[in-house]
Amino acid sequence: MVTPLRSSNALDEPGLQRLIEHLLIGGVDGIFILGTTGEGPALSYRLRRELVERTCLQVAKRVPVLVCITDTALVESLELARTAADLGADAVVAAPPYYWQSNPSELDRYYECLANEQPLPLMLYNMPGLTKTVIPLETVRRSMEQPNVIGLKDSSGNLGYLHQILRLRGSRTDWPVFVGDEETLAYAVLAGAQGGVNGGANMFPRLYAEFFKAATNRDFAKMGELQNLVIRVSDIYRINSSASAGIKGIKTVLSLLGICEDVSAEPVKRFEGQERESINTLLQNLLPLLSPSSLNLHAQ
Repeated sequence: MVTPLRSSNALDEPGLQRLIEHLLIGGVDGIFILGTTGEGPALSYRLRRELVERTCLQVAKRVPVLVCITDTALVESLELARTAADLGADAVVAAPPYYWQSNPSELDRYYECLANEQPLPLMLYNMPGLTKTVIPLETVRRSMEQPNVIGLKDSSGNLGYLHQILRLRGSRTDWPVFVGDEETLAYAVLAGAQGGVNGGANMFPRLYAEFFKAATNRDFAKMGELQNLVIRVSDIYRINSSASAGIKGIKTVLSLLGICEDVSAEPVKRFEGQERESINTLLQNLLPLLSPSSLNLHAQ
């Protein structure tokens, strides 16, 4: 989930409420906050805690809430995890520390501390594009032996790595694997993953919920149709070549839909002028294709 902001250090509270309801009505199975799309590492600790509190209150246990606690400081990750537990979150998610690169033994120690020194179930988060560290397979294997580590989110986009993780996990479907790359969501599910944590679902949750369902049911005809739409949605992330373009594109669409503001944490600036107009054109072309009648879908 994106973090709706009205300034760099203030939540867009009405927008947050609308966004959460938009996601739940759209059929998501859980809400993941403070991750990459949520700009977690760019937000103040006060704002992170406020987002956890307001999200848990709004969701009210209708679906699980997962809180990303990734930080450069282990003590801050533990503090946020304990706060999340107090506020009603269901699990925490942690990528490796993203300033000093950890060697395998240090990474083992890091995840062991996170698993044992805070009360919530922990998911590993492989995000080498931003952390500069790939979680080693041996670290994943050892983590599987810890009862408080419950799964992994892989945002590497590396299908070879994904297959190695799924092979390592074997038949343990009680240890779910999720993917961040939405364009390969269906492939990942067919290969044995349990789902996706997809930024595009902020804008069009029903599309991604149905895409996941089609893959789960091996409905290849529908899967192919929805795959084409998911790829078209991805054009929104490529308005320019900046690293923040994807998040800004999603927030621009949400503002055009009247759901929340399109402010990002400093120093990132919103899309304006021609870039905003280009996204609006993409959106207007997509909306007729994404209506329930066009998709032959029915809201649940």
